[in-house]
Amino acid sequence: MAIRLAFVSVVLGVLSACSSGPQKPTPADLGPNPALLRVRLAWTAKVGPVDSGLAVKVNDKTVTVANSEGVLVALDAASGAELWRTALGAQIAAGVGSDGKVSAVVTRANDLLVLDAGREIWRQRLPAPSFTAPVVAGGRVFLLTADRAVTAFDALSGRKLWNQQRPGESLVLRQSGVLLAVGDTLVAGIGGRLAGLNPGNGTIRWEAPIASPRGTNDIERLVDLVGPVARDGAVVCARAFQAAVGCVDTARGTLLWSKSGLGSVGLHGDDKFVFGVESDGKVIAWRRGDGDRAWVSERLLHRSLSAPLAIGRSVVVGDESGWVHWLSREDGSILTRMTTDGSALVSGPVLADGTLVVATRNGNVFGFKPE
Repeated sequence: MAIRLAFVSVVLGVLSACSSGPQKPTPADLGPNPALLRVRLAWTAKVGPVDSGLAVKVNDKTVTVANSEGVLVALDAASGAELWRTALGAQIAAGVGSDGKVSAVVTRANDLLVLDAGREIWRQRLPAPSFTAPVVAGGRVFLLTADRAVTAFDALSGRKLWNQQRPGESLVLRQSGVLLAVGDTLVAGIGGRLAGLNPGNGTIRWEAPIASPRGTNDIERLVDLVGPVARDGAVVCARAFQAAVGCVDTARGTLLWSKSGLGSVGLHGDDKFVFGVESDGKVIAWRRGDGDRAWVSERLLHRSLSAPLAIGRSVVVGDESGWVHWLSREDGSILTRMTTDGSALVSGPVLADGTLVVATRNGNVFGFKPE
């Protein structure tokens, strides 16, 4: 997976992992499908090519997806039927955020666009890029930009309500960070820390470090938190890029534990485990209570895995070849796998009204039903 970084003082440019580096290791052979879990393809939908930075948003029974050319599509989770489709006329850099009625995206021209049932109601030019889907909650739109500022807007009028900016390092990842509402607190990833903000005025209530900067240069010191997170009640567990995995009690603002981890995508979990994938394709389960490893699976090495999703007795991940793998949540053994269209998943799988939904770079959305 290429590492994409951006200077954030004035966003001077983008650095990418060089393609002339070491040859990529051979992906692990999948072998026969054990088919220990029955899963059927319930529906498919076409939304157009999707960039890896764009999220699939679920609100109740609606799935909203943005394609890279600026088209938003809302789908019914049960049938895949298209509820509405809107062309914004601008390429999208971050999104979709939605509360089920109001949706928000950020364009590559640094415009925040807000829509009501697919109709644009306002837009605001931002002072910096954003790579994280906005959060729409409580009649407000919250945004995390690449200069490590968190900003709140009124969802109906677009009026800026407050802005909170914290100093940080000169580089950030050009991928989705951490921003979510937990109870009456807005939780944001700022550098290697989770911060709890008052959503009413933006004041910082607490900060808890998942990882601390190390090394002698900006790239070595990069410790950005990446989404998605694994949340259970008030406890939020997050990954610091190629550094650590940790859990924070957001009610008290205290770090519960932090363990080293060399991954680049986010986490998911349940009340017992936190699940994540390492950059080499290991799938790991950490015990939620203390962070000790419960199991490690090496069955999917070097397959460029997506963020995981815990569903029932399974942990589900996608790979760069479009396979969707179901692993046992108890020991990481392979239960079954399903194919999509041969292109990589653009984000981790999501669950919508009992349907597991994945979107691919080729622009197809698939709904799977475990049986």
